[in-house]
Amino acid sequence: MESQTFHRWPWLDMVRGLAILMMIAFHFCFDLTYWHLADFQLLSDWRWMAWRSCIVGLFLFIMGMSLVLAAEHTAAHFWQRLIRVACCAGLISVVSWVMFADRFIYFGILHFVVLASLLGQVLLRLNFLRSRYFWLLLALICLGTVWLPGAEALDPRTLNWLGMAAHKPQTEDYVPLLPWFGIVLLGMALARSLQHSSYPQCNADVPTICQPAVVLGRHSLLIYMLHQPLLMVLLWCYSSL
Repeated sequence: MESQTFHRWPWLDMVRGLAILMMIAFHFCFDLTYWHLADFQLLSDWRWMAWRSCIVGLFLFIMGMSLVLAAEHTAAHFWQRLIRVACCAGLISVVSWVMFADRFIYFGILHFVVLASLLGQVLLRLNFLRSRYFWLLLALICLGTVWLPGAEALDPRTLNWLGMAAHKPQTEDYVPLLPWFGIVLLGMALARSLQHSSYPQCNADVPTICQPAVVLGRHSLLIYMLHQPLLMVLLWCYSSL
């Protein structure tokens, strides 16, 4: 989720920051339900589910663009960031297992980011796979799996992270490789197209009023890891009064 720091497009950080604000609002509603301070049907109402999908999709689209912008980085920088995200993903799995038992998060958005970053890096490093048109075609194939019938053979946790499972697993956060990797590929294709066109607005400054969103976007992983514990503690204190 956290973008690279070598070459940035300010407006991209701004959009990521807006996505973070939406994510915090969604998790606040989740926490209200968890502490029985509200009764939002986040897992059954299509409107809540659509909002959640929009937030995830926006993050992953920006991630795809960031992978292309960060291609100039050294391998050491890439692996340092990847290990940091992987450690955060592992921490979330442990904490969610303590809180939710069988519904723990074993392949949520950070787990997806780790795998998608590795796959994206392969596409960026192999010259014959670097065409934005190839990425666009592959993106359409990945997104097209939404309309394929699910396979019960992919239902076990050891396989359902791939996607296309017949039944949605019981977990608090689930971002399978398919179809979501298609969103990452769309972001990669757009970033490569903008690079090739030398679009002048790519490096344009954002309005002053949007600078707070830029700051949020540049510290997205830290905010992602801290906001839920803070919200949970605050609402626990409130509900205990």
